[in-house]
Amino acid sequence: MTDVADTKTTTATKGSNQAPRDPKVIKALRNFAISMTVFNILGYTWLGFEQAWTWPLIALATGYTTEIVLEIVGARGEGRAPRFLGGGVRGVVEFLYPAHITSLAVNLLLYVNDQALVMMFGVVVAISGKWLFRAPVRGRLRHFMNPSNFGIMIVLVLFPWASVAPPYHFTENVSGIIDWIVPAVIITFGTMLNAKLTGRMWLIAGWLSVFALQSIVRGLFLETSIPAALSTMTGVAFVLFTNYMITDPGTSPSRPLSQVAFGGGVALVYGVLTGASIVYGLFFATAIVCAIRGGFLWSLHIANKAREQREAEQRIPDGVSQPVISPNGHNQPVGKEVVPA
Repeated sequence: MTDVADTKTTTATKGSNQAPRDPKVIKALRNFAISMTVFNILGYTWLGFEQAWTWPLIALATGYTTEIVLEIVGARGEGRAPRFLGGGVRGVVEFLYPAHITSLAVNLLLYVNDQALVMMFGVVVAISGKWLFRAPVRGRLRHFMNPSNFGIMIVLVLFPWASVAPPYHFTENVSGIIDWIVPAVIITFGTMLNAKLTGRMWLIAGWLSVFALQSIVRGLFLETSIPAALSTMTGVAFVLFTNYMITDPGTSPSRPLSQVAFGGGVALVYGVLTGASIVYGLFFATAIVCAIRGGFLWSLHIANKAREQREAEQRIPDGVSQPVISPNGHNQPVGKEVVPA
């Protein structure tokens, strides 16, 4: 569910100002896309997914179309070539990895009965959010709102009758030891991907530790069953969220301490929302923390610009005018009339 390479470190194209994509990012994207595809195939043929089997195909068609159209519009506005050009078929496939992951994730985690248009709306919102919610990072605009999570959250807000996919459907048609093997496999592959490719193990550590802590605190002060609250962490839905949603490197920090703060912050907000009897707290908590991070990035950018402006002004001695070039090629102090030769 992660949208790994929407970090904008994308394939360089002729006439584009984008940096070449890190091979490590490409590998992470490919692995996540393959994992999502395999999980969907197994889900519809074996595990018991309850959405119509055609819906993943509809979600993919919607996601691909939205991604390509918005990229064309964005490239035209920024005066560059679309990122899916210049790399042949491989370039197009790599460009569509994020849309592939996002589209399958939205369909996988939403349950909207037989209203396919609502699911498609969620996919469009998820991918559009990458263009609407951006903040400057190292001199470039990067999206900060987790796409899949945002699309799901908006559907839940606008359509109160909609819900998340029932947790039982991830293992509805299996029993016994298989009930334990499914989450174990997800944890194993998710841990390998996050440890070797995304580098978000500190985030997972912060998320899990604070989640366990808030479960105990709610039990002590709100009379919540502590074993029941902690047992949430054993479900397939929680495991998927932990390894494939919250760890999206495109919308989470990279430094260890910042990762711990981000993951722990999501768990803390979740605890507050759940304590206030607000349902679907995982999705709302993630969106809130992503929004806070986006606001912080903009505040940091504005503060840095103000500091640079002050430093530039301090470098100009008092009483000395900044020179400009007159039409005849000679320096002319600012404020004095320039008479053409």
